Amino acid sequence: MKKFTEHPNSVGESYFEHMASAASFSAQMFVGGICCLLHAVFPFICERTGSGIISDLHDRMVANRTRVRTRTVKA
Repeated sequence: MKKFTEHPNSVGESYFEHMASAASFSAQMFVGGICCLLHAVFPFICERTGSGIISDLHDRMVANRTRVRTRTVKA
């Protein structure tokens, strides 16, 4: 069980909070990847979408992290 909770606890989240957050990041990264692929083929499409998504994800993950509480790990 520790393998499933150690990292989420280290960032102040429960297992399910971390799952939701990671799934949200994954969805945005997937959309950003599709937009970049479209832009590679059609340079006039999604000119700023990929970089905008990267910037938003960086802000969410690094620059504006709000969860700083520490959970106690139950053995």
